[in-house]
Amino acid sequence: MKKISLIGFSLLFVAVFIYSCKEDFLERTPPGSLSASFLSNTKGAEALLIGAYAVLDGFIDGGGVFLGGWQSSGTNWVYGSVAGGEAHKGSEAGDQPDINPIERFDHSAENGYFNIKWQISYEGVNRSNNTLKALAAATDATDADKKRIAGQARFLRGHYHFELKKMYNKVPYIDETITDPNISNEADIWPQIEADLKFAYDNLPETMNAKGRINKWTAGALYGKSLLFQKKFAEARTVLNDVYTKGMTATGTKYALLPKFQDNFNAETKNSSESVFAVQYSVNDGANGSNGGWGEVLNFPHNGGPGGCCGFFQPTQDFVNSFQVDAATGLPNLANHNVTEVKSDYNIKSSDPFTPEARPLDSRLDWTVGRRGIQYLDWGPHPGSAWIRDQSYGGPYAPKKNVYYKSQQGSLTDKNFWTSGVTANNYSIIRFSDVILMLAEAEIEVGSLAVARDLTNMVRARAANPVSFVKDASGAAAANYKVGVYSAFTDQAMARTVVRFERKLELGMEGHRFFDLVRWGIAAAELNRYLLYESTQAVNKRNSKIGATFKAGKTEYYPIPQAQIDFSAAGGAPKLKQNPGY
Repeated sequence: MKKISLIGFSLLFVAVFIYSCKEDFLERTPPGSLSASFLSNTKGAEALLIGAYAVLDGFIDGGGVFLGGWQSSGTNWVYGSVAGGEAHKGSEAGDQPDINPIERFDHSAENGYFNIKWQISYEGVNRSNNTLKALAAATDATDADKKRIAGQARFLRGHYHFELKKMYNKVPYIDETITDPNISNEADIWPQIEADLKFAYDNLPETMNAKGRINKWTAGALYGKSLLFQKKFAEARTVLNDVYTKGMTATGTKYALLPKFQDNFNAETKNSSESVFAVQYSVNDGANGSNGGWGEVLNFPHNGGPGGCCGFFQPTQDFVNSFQVDAATGLPNLANHNVTEVKSDYNIKSSDPFTPEARPLDSRLDWTVGRRGIQYLDWGPHPGSAWIRDQSYGGPYAPKKNVYYKSQQGSLTDKNFWTSGVTANNYSIIRFSDVILMLAEAEIEVGSLAVARDLTNMVRARAANPVSFVKDASGAAAANYKVGVYSAFTDQAMARTVVRFERKLELGMEGHRFFDLVRWGIAAAELNRYLLYESTQAVNKRNSKIGATFKAGKTEYYPIPQAQIDFSAAGGAPKLKQNPGY
């Protein structure tokens, strides 16, 4: 594939900005050219803004030039969940081999996945900057137009830089005033990210005119998250509490937890009251799948079930064990969730009998993980090994949150793509439950443990409600579900442990875990524990993890792509410096 420099694909085709975007507010007729007159008015700035939104899914279709997909998916399923211990790469060893070293933490700067993620993220930055340049030249823009368009563009620029920051740590910050993007990455860019997100929070309206648009409260959620990453807990608490108490969706609905946990992962209930910041997907719109969930197309059962491909993103036994609860209290075992193991059908043929785990479990397990004998949406009970490409490599489990219902095939999946795994099932970068748990974190550090407990219990209470239980064919609960709430947070250390574990249960397989572990400063301890368990202690041991080690002081961040370091050396020494240890 052609290599692309730091700001590659700049103004490639107007189709990049319009044809490959999402949802109703992105549907525009391509004007055919990007003339100076087109770009010198508000309409031109709006068109470029649409292009900046389009990169949120991590995929570019520019007139037949394709870049990204699963390597740079907005879900971060590789970098956040596989590297975070929630999932194995899955499939078989020889398919997408560049993921193998990422999940073993022995990756190098030459890995093509890192270069594509870098390129896509900076393409998003570039498009955001082009929007701001066009807006500055738009003589017809009112003050309200300027705030609305600039707020969205700066939010998106902040988001793409945030992605780069949490991936690579030391990266260049590029704004609309920079004419030569080949600059050093030695400065910390948190101040600029924070400034972009604060500008959006301060200037965007509380509601917008279409689904998917960024409003004040979306900006506040990501702004608060950036403060949390910097350990500015008091400031984060103020902003996140504002979002929690006053926030509303882009179209004016008050944020709230959906009654059913599972509705967060259903294309028929997307853009709900729980959707704070979501990548918008659409299908069967003339784009031949380009507007759907390209990044997740590999992450379906391998054979005979939904998707038709490819058996990737298989949940780990360690992750599954996390959903075990005490029979009396319904609370997880925070000290050692692997003291017992959830029963699996490892090495059992689908034609042989199997009885699933009978002990009590958190109900969120079976909306997150596909396991033998449990109803898999409306596809019937998961058949086990018949849907697994190679149990000996990836284990016995399948992903579930990204999967469509059988009744939706052909209507909410694209009919024209090579598999039915390109769907209209939005990915929520931030859900309201995430806001609640982030606010609980801030309360633990600078507020009230009792408030943090109440916030955490809100999330758990939904999981305890039988409407959030997976049902079998008779309508009864498919497993022994029990979810209790906490009576007290006895001290700050206990409270931290609870909320961190709750994020694992609530947001599992959604691309957050690795980045959470790093920002908490516990990645080495937690991931080395996980690697040891998966390779030596689990019943379905993963040979692929034997000898794997998370290296403190190195693998908290991914390497700066060597291709980008080489590009930065044009005319002299490289401007980009490699991260320590690589």
